Amino acid sequence: MKFLKLKDGIQIPRLGQGTWYMGDDPRRRPEELAALKAGIGKGMTLIDSAEMYGDGRAESLVGELVPAYPRTSLFLVSKVYPHNADRRHIFTSCEASLRRMNAESLDLYLLHWRGSVPLEETVLCMEELIERGMICRWGVSNFDTDDLEELFRIKGGENCAVNQVLYHLGSRGVEYSLLPWMESHGLPLMAYCPLAQAGALRRGLLSHPVVLELAGNHGASPIQILLAFLLTRKNVFAIPRSGRPEHTLENAGAAEIELTQEELDRLDHAFPPPRHKTYLDMV
Repeated sequence: MKFLKLKDGIQIPRLGQGTWYMGDDPRRRPEELAALKAGIGKGMTLIDSAEMYGDGRAESLVGELVPAYPRTSLFLVSKVYPHNADRRHIFTSCEASLRRMNAESLDLYLLHWRGSVPLEETVLCMEELIERGMICRWGVSNFDTDDLEELFRIKGGENCAVNQVLYHLGSRGVEYSLLPWMESHGLPLMAYCPLAQAGALRRGLLSHPVVLELAGNHGASPIQILLAFLLTRKNVFAIPRSGRPEHTLENAGAAEIELTQEELDRLDHAFPPPRHKTYLDMV
């Protein structure tokens, strides 16, 4: 497994596991648990969730696994609703997430997206959560360049550890200004929906002739090529979701693929990088 280093020096896997839409159907729970276990076994020990996902059901799914592993072997991530990111609610929200995830602390806690709560208040609360030992570090999600610039002007805002945004081969808008800004500030990008799971582009990506040809060249699947593309970005790590063990193992295999510059040039031609600023994609 490839690794990426956060600001505080801790190394995390470049491929983690998302849990959006997981935990909702009790009939699928055994297979979903097996999928997460399969990923952990392949080094995908970063597991991302949120209080929003199934009203906590995804966090509870993760919580079933946590006692079976040494706590330090897992990197647990969750996210707080924007309307809960104030002093009145954030501590209760975090406590509920910890309860559901069977953990005494979270390795990373993210503001899910920007809401009406002033960033200054959220930053102070995040820093207090660290002081209380409830989280180890904090970050944001769905923040564009102007949002991050504002955040970093706030006292303590520079302590933001990660920005989680939508990023995949068919949605490359972040490459124009957001990703360069983040690289210059040592802020890693966590790519959600790296396989366009929630988008209409998915079928076109997986069936594109260039993607299929590169997959054949590497003895890989199209999905693995999509993930390998993201892993060529030095400041990016990804959290593909999978509810089936075989799909999780397929995702994990992407970490072994090394795309050449010629192959990356061909992907650029097929899926051109942005030439101007675009709105941040969200789903």
